[in-house]
Amino acid sequence: MKYSKQPISFEAQLQKLMERGLSISDSSKALSYLSNISYYRLRAYTYPFQDNDDPKHPFIQEISMEEIMEIYTFDRKLRLLVFDAIEKIEIALRTQIIYQWAISHGSHWHTKAALYRNDFYFGQNITSLHKEIERSHETFIKHYQEKYDDPLTPPAWMALEVSSFGLLSLMFFNLKRSPEKKQVVRHFGLYDVELLENWMRSFTDIRNICAHHGRLWNRRLTTQINLPKKTEIPFIENKDVYPNKLYPALCAMAYLLDMINEESLFKNRLVKLFGTVSPELMGDMGFPEDWQDEKFWQI
Repeated sequence: MKYSKQPISFEAQLQKLMERGLSISDSSKALSYLSNISYYRLRAYTYPFQDNDDPKHPFIQEISMEEIMEIYTFDRKLRLLVFDAIEKIEIALRTQIIYQWAISHGSHWHTKAALYRNDFYFGQNITSLHKEIERSHETFIKHYQEKYDDPLTPPAWMALEVSSFGLLSLMFFNLKRSPEKKQVVRHFGLYDVELLENWMRSFTDIRNICAHHGRLWNRRLTTQINLPKKTEIPFIENKDVYPNKLYPALCAMAYLLDMINEESLFKNRLVKLFGTVSPELMGDMGFPEDWQDEKFWQI
């Protein structure tokens, strides 16, 4: 089937939304939203309130442009909080991974195939790492390349500093179960290697959503989050939650940030933000009705 839809003006986009049942109290303001955010970005937020089996996508729930923008604004604030949280977690994970293997296996442990489970994935990951090193404009990388030619690859504390979080996650996953891997897991108050591998994959997906200004609210995540059976400090008690929703991922982030810094304000900021929206919107992200009763969330 050939795509035949033609672009339409902002005014026509607004008219289409009105015809479908979206309440518009201020046309001028609504046009400003469309001209600065775009129809299809807002479509991600109107979608749950429309009959999407009908080609005309009529609204099946009374809702206004102002209410849609409130959800959009909430999601933007949430995305900024989450992006900042993942940055802190990523830096801490990177530090521990580099350190634990370097102490045991030397400066260039990341290039030693014997440390990894799968040779094919090892080759793929090292190739990707070399590309990321070549793309880097970091002064310490250029200094190494100008001064040293053996080995050609910089040491782990340089090379892995310029790797993406996604690549770091893949390399960590492929590393053999070892005392070093267990020590990284224990540093973050966990007891299950596979659990931390899972969290890193999930956080990578969420980070990429945030980096591309995607929607977190009411999103089904690609990587379902696993929940720990045992932790060093308290975790949520009610684990009957949707693993592909944001709530358990936020719990995992909050837990790690508490381990990294006991004075972390991530929970405080989240709870404050959640106080600005309805329980229905919280439910859309997988929050159970009694989530605030958890000691984990009491600040």
